[in-house]
Amino acid sequence: MTDTNDTNDITANSDTLPPLPDHLSIDPRSPHHVAAAFERDIGIRFNDVERTDVEEYCISERWIRVRSAKAKDRRGQPLLIKLKGKVEAFYR
Repeated sequence: MTDTNDTNDITANSDTLPPLPDHLSIDPRSPHHVAAAFERDIGIRFNDVERTDVEEYCISERWIRVRSAKAKDRRGQPLLIKLKGKVEAFYR
């Protein structure tokens, strides 16, 4: 009987989560940064493979941005590479 209540609690908590935005960035300086979305872990599936190195995504435009290996911009920040494909965002 407690298993049924636990299941209801899980679905009740998932209903209170804010919907994930179409365009989201982890950089707090970006206009696409939404702090409320990061209260829980977010997963990104790109071309049916889960990625953990995504810095920014846009679902409607079908792209993600990931850090380059060594290249830096003039301010010392890593350059971001845009990859195009199927993008899905979800809460873990």
